[in-house]
Amino acid sequence: MTEHLDGAVLAVLQDVMEDEYPLLLQTFLSDSQARLGDLERALEARDGEAVRQAAHTFKGSCSNMGAQLMADLCKQLEVQGKAGNLEVVPGLIEQLRREFGIVRFLIESERRQQP
Repeated sequence: MTEHLDGAVLAVLQDVMEDEYPLLLQTFLSDSQARLGDLERALEARDGEAVRQAAHTFKGSCSNMGAQLMADLCKQLEVQGKAGNLEVVPGLIEQLRREFGIVRFLIESERRQQP
């Protein structure tokens, strides 16, 4: 599909999930919003461990959906949270939000193509 969303991963998911595929796409979108909120709350609390945990969880779902750039940003957030280096976290969260905007657009386009 693009560098933002791996079409081959989506094709496999569509094959495996069949009728549940549209629900999977919707769940990823809503879950991503929740995970971004978790990251922001952890940052507001200045809790590096909570940043690490939220980023780690989010990284897995991004990887599973083929959103590798999002997963890479989550990995960076995970590392920075573990190190307690919270100064760079706001910029990484902003990058992640922008990347999610692109991925959301692509997934919504994919959902419109579903029967």
